[in-house]
Amino acid sequence: MSALLGAVEVRALADRLGLVPSRSRGQNFVIDPNTVRRIVRTAQLDPAAVVVEVGPGVGSLTLALLPAAARVVAVEVDPELAAALPLTVATHAPQLADRLAVVTADALTVTELPGPPPTALVANLPYNVAVPVLLHLLEVVPSLRTGLVMVQAEVADRLAAPPGSRTYGVPSVKAAWYADVKRVGEVSRTVFWPAPRVDSALVRLERRDPPTTTASRAEVFAVVDAAFGQRRKTLRAALAGWAGSPGDAESVLRAAGIAPGLRGEALHVGDFARLAAARAGRAH
Repeated sequence: MSALLGAVEVRALADRLGLVPSRSRGQNFVIDPNTVRRIVRTAQLDPAAVVVEVGPGVGSLTLALLPAAARVVAVEVDPELAAALPLTVATHAPQLADRLAVVTADALTVTELPGPPPTALVANLPYNVAVPVLLHLLEVVPSLRTGLVMVQAEVADRLAAPPGSRTYGVPSVKAAWYADVKRVGEVSRTVFWPAPRVDSALVRLERRDPPTTTASRAEVFAVVDAAFGQRRKTLRAALAGWAGSPGDAESVLRAAGIAPGLRGEALHVGDFARLAAARAGRAH
């Protein structure tokens, strides 16, 4: 087992590093050991799991992950935090230090990770880039089979929203391309330092195959963006620019078996895949 970090230890580490949490980087550090235990428990990790952790910060979650997985690859954009993390692990869990690999990089641009292919993503994602980071990693690390991420509660609602709901939109559809997504718990703002202005939530992902389609992922995502770019409009109007004209949009929608008078929020990811394929088919 590793010794976990509480509020006193987190602040002491920050003081030693001269660290002032950065709002621009979405740095809110977990100071409650029970919360990181709960995250790891909810992640349901296989002991052989290779875990990617994004934004490990001072190592609160990292120390809880190391006993539960075979390897943890921590991706940290802040060079000072990245350099300090192995020292923190060596101090609090020396017997597990060889399970940790630290990558100093921006998770939004990383394209490969060292060592065996990662199988799970477990992270307290920075609020300001949570959705782009999640979608990027699901795309560039196809070996990821499961995920458990802590995000802003509103973002969790959007990621897990079903078609037809008020919060359903671009993040919901794009996440559904890769995985089954469920909101699995709430997290109070009081477990963070500094405390954010909003509460957080846990989102669990189970990788599955994308819808069968002749269109590419980029083509499908383009129609998703177009449909929700003007979400109050009918698809015939919202997709006019994407298809070429309102008439073209109606033709593509009918070819895909979708009523032109619907709005984007009524469609699931398979519908968008059919739409993209119908347009690609008309172009050839």
